[in-house]
Amino acid sequence: MKKIIIAIDGFSACGKSTTARQVAQELNYKYIDSGAMYRAVTHYFLEHHVALTNPKEVDRALSEIKITFVINSKGSTETFLNGINVEREIRKMRISEYVSQVSTIKAVRVAMVDQQRKLGKHRGVVMDGRDIGSVVFPEAELKIFLTADILVRAFRRQRELLERDDLIDIDTIVENLEKRDKIDSSRKESPLIKAADAQSIDTTHITIDEQVDEVIRMAVTKMIPPKKEKV
Repeated sequence: MKKIIIAIDGFSACGKSTTARQVAQELNYKYIDSGAMYRAVTHYFLEHHVALTNPKEVDRALSEIKITFVINSKGSTETFLNGINVEREIRKMRISEYVSQVSTIKAVRVAMVDQQRKLGKHRGVVMDGRDIGSVVFPEAELKIFLTADILVRAFRRQRELLERDDLIDIDTIVENLEKRDKIDSSRKESPLIKAADAQSIDTTHITIDEQVDEVIRMAVTKMIPPKKEKV
């Protein structure tokens, strides 16, 4: 079967990363978490006190940032920033509160999209984010757009944070998700939109396994070359 690009977009806490990671494992594809890249940039900006309104500071910081992904002994992908594992740090609420703001900066998006396209140039990739099917890989053979009820998303995010010993009340998480949705959907550079040829999946009432099965079913139909008609 031919290798394809699978682009999974959608709102925060709809199961994008978990679904994309498991689909990649099932298909033996490379998994790229584009959201982790923006989180890593946000982490760097905060740690180095980069002024978001100063283009020179932003450009200088971006020139010093190198993001890589490493598969650990458990088979999970971890994010490295300039050689340092930042996977736990970038998932904290502190990063969630700023990542959408950082992601609106054109220079940041240009730099990350360039890296993402290089990572996916040989295909055989599952990438999740907010503009993968619309901007990064508009030619992707399979585009998925995930949605879910806001409260369901909030409880999922709270559970993720608790697993990292980060206790945040549900109202704060709902507020953060609504704020991020608004910023991501209305930003000038690469807004969060559903690509015209994307398939929608509402994850409110389905499990991760059901999401994964559905995406793989769609992927297999794209991977099998069409039969040649007999003359």
